Amino acid sequence: MLHGGASGLLAGAGELAGGLRQARFALTASRTLAPAETRLTATEELRTLDALLAGLPAEVRAAYSAHTLGPLMAAGGSRRMLLETLETFLAHNGSWARTAEALHLHVNTVHYRVQRIEQLTGRDLARLDHRLDLRAALSCR
Repeated sequence: MLHGGASGLLAGAGELAGGLRQARFALTASRTLAPAETRLTATEELRTLDALLAGLPAEVRAAYSAHTLGPLMAAGGSRRMLLETLETFLAHNGSWARTAEALHLHVNTVHYRVQRIEQLTGRDLARLDHRLDLRAALSCR
């Protein structure tokens, strides 16, 4: 497939090096976001966390995800259950009730699982920055 990356508009020749870095970043994002399609991605299109993360090299994304989610990945048989709970909890903006409903669980079960996720990862899901860390790590998988 053919992929391309484009920088934003440049004000002059002095910005060429920065423009080249932007274009390379957009090219990496293009390859990650649509590997089976022909695609040109401009830096202006990288407006979401997922799109921004897609511009990072695959090795960087994998290392970040492995480091951040490593304790969950090592949780043995409960790994899949904890990851599903984390994804659903974040997708429902930290709502215990909506997470429980989506997973067909009692809200106390969600509380227990979230506490376990917090213990394993060392992150507090009541904090936005910690939620963002985990959301980014999930996107980097």
